[in-house]
Amino acid sequence: MAQENFQSLYVNELKDLYSAEQQLVKALPKMAKNAGSKPLREAFTNHLEETKNHVTRLEQIFESLGESPKGKKCVGMEGIVEEGGEAIDEYDGSVLDVALIAAAQRVEHYEIAAYGSVCAYAELLERSEDLGLLKETLEEEKQADEKLTELSEDVNQSALGAQSEEDAPTPAAPRGTTRSRKTRSAA
Repeated sequence: MAQENFQSLYVNELKDLYSAEQQLVKALPKMAKNAGSKPLREAFTNHLEETKNHVTRLEQIFESLGESPKGKKCVGMEGIVEEGGEAIDEYDGSVLDVALIAAAQRVEHYEIAAYGSVCAYAELLERSEDLGLLKETLEEEKQADEKLTELSEDVNQSALGAQSEEDAPTPAAPRGTTRSRKTRSAA
């Protein structure tokens, strides 16, 4: 009975990951489109292709289990993706890039935790083929997180520099003229 429940947990967690990856396939193009930094845009685009491969690997595992990957919605990822969407509405320029990196790293950390768990389950259930596929994805998620950390170093400095320029005092406008602030257009 306990083995059956553990197998059920394993399948349930895989379904959760499948839903999470499907949500990311939809969210990453929007993140790439709104990224101002070319390297960040490229990182999102590259990770989209990896994410599609993650979906394919999960489908292989489900096929070997004789299970359907559908039937569960990953509400954790739904919330993280929603927060990322809010950042797109709230920020612009290099500060938006900083917010996008933070959102993407939350995604990666969620996935690293989830894939770490299902790797442990696959090992305990002696599903070595699954384990190989899951470890491959886990490593790609870790690499994506490392890449985002590297990108954040430049992007964070750029955003801080832009903020400092905005906060610097500007000379007074001649009498009779008005100065307008740049307003953000909706993304």
